[in-house]
Amino acid sequence: QVQLVKSGGGLVQPGGSLRLSCAASGSIYSIGAMGWYRQAPGKQRELVARITSGGSTESADSVKGRFTISRDNAKNTVYLQMNSLKPEDTAVYYCNAAVETLGSTFFYNYWGQGTQVTVSS
Repeated sequence: QVQLVKSGGGLVQPGGSLRLSCAASGSIYSIGAMGWYRQAPGKQRELVARITSGGSTESADSVKGRFTISRDNAKNTVYLQMNSLKPEDTAVYYCNAAVETLGSTFFYNYWGQGTQVTVSS
């Protein structure tokens, strides 16, 4: 069993910053890609940013230059630094990790509980 425990999120004014973190714990053998997704009201869940175990990253065009994803492999933790936040960034943010558990031979996608990010004045 694997748990993804997130912290961060909340209410921030436009132009402000927030940092999200998500730590994986449990029967972990290895972790592949980790990422952040978001879902705004009435919209589908979308990829925000993703980082491989080797540190390669990709991000949505809408957040490039403003959001930075990073990870600490020793802590099984992924971070999302969000700067220059805009009202359109308002959404529930979810972390995701591809985890190979002890005794398994494949990676399974795990999701953390969402955290609300609201950008409003």
